[in-house]
Amino acid sequence: MRIAICDDSIQEQRQVIEALHAYDPTRQPECYTSGRSLLTAASQIPPFDIVFLDIYMPGENGVKTAEKLQKISPSTGIVFVTTSEEHAVDAFSLHALHYLVKPVTAAGVTESLRRLAELREKKRPVVVLTSGNDSYTVYLDEINYIQSAAHAKEVVLTSGRVIKGWMSMEELKNKLGESFLKLNRSSMVNMEQIERMSADACLLKDGTRLEFARRERGRVRAAYDNYLFTRLSEPKNPAGEWLP
Repeated sequence: MRIAICDDSIQEQRQVIEALHAYDPTRQPECYTSGRSLLTAASQIPPFDIVFLDIYMPGENGVKTAEKLQKISPSTGIVFVTTSEEHAVDAFSLHALHYLVKPVTAAGVTESLRRLAELREKKRPVVVLTSGNDSYTVYLDEINYIQSAAHAKEVVLTSGRVIKGWMSMEELKNKLGESFLKLNRSSMVNMEQIERMSADACLLKDGTRLEFARRERGRVRAAYDNYLFTRLSEPKNPAGEWLP
C-alpha cells in the first residue's frame, strides 16, 4: 500500500506517522511539505492508495490540491487533516474518505483505512466459476492465472488456492474480461498480476513464471502494452473505479 502524508509541519507529519504505526508499524508513508511536491509524486505509478492531506498550508490550500489530485489519480483515497471543521463541507463534496481534526489519533487513522478497504471491497468486480456441481464467487483481482491440466482448467488464485473447471480457454476469456491475456493454448494470465515481461515469459508478482513461444512475443507484448495504455488513459469515477 502506497501512503502519503502532506503537511508543511514536520512535527505534524510525525504525529500522523505515529498514529499510522500504532495501526501497523510496518507501514512506511511518503512525506511531502507542499501540495506541489505531492502532486508530482502522485503522477508516478503505482498511484497513492491513501493521502493524509493538511488543509492549511502555504500557497495553495489542501482543498485545491485535492481537486488536482483527483484528476491525476482518481483512485486515491483522500483524508483531510486540519485544526478546525471549517472546510468539512468542501472536503466531503470532493468525496473525501474522512476528515480528521488534529491531533491525529490512531483511531482516526484506523477508521480512514477501514473506510478505504470498505469502499474498495464494494467496488471489486467478481466472477462466478463452476467446478462440477459447485459454484465459486471470486474477485477478479484474486485470480493469478489459468492453466490447462489434462482435460481441465485450473484457475490459480493469488492465495495459492486452485479451482478446477472444464470450461474452454475461450469461454473463460469471455467470462473474465479484458484484463486477462491468453499466452498460448494452455495458459492465460491476469495482466494486473504481471511484474515484468521478457522475450519468452512473463514474471508475476508472486514469482510465478509463465512461458510463451517467442513467435507469440509480438502479439503478447502488443496486447499487454495496449492494456497498460488503456488503463492509464481511461476515465475513473471518484471512487477509483474505471468507467465503462
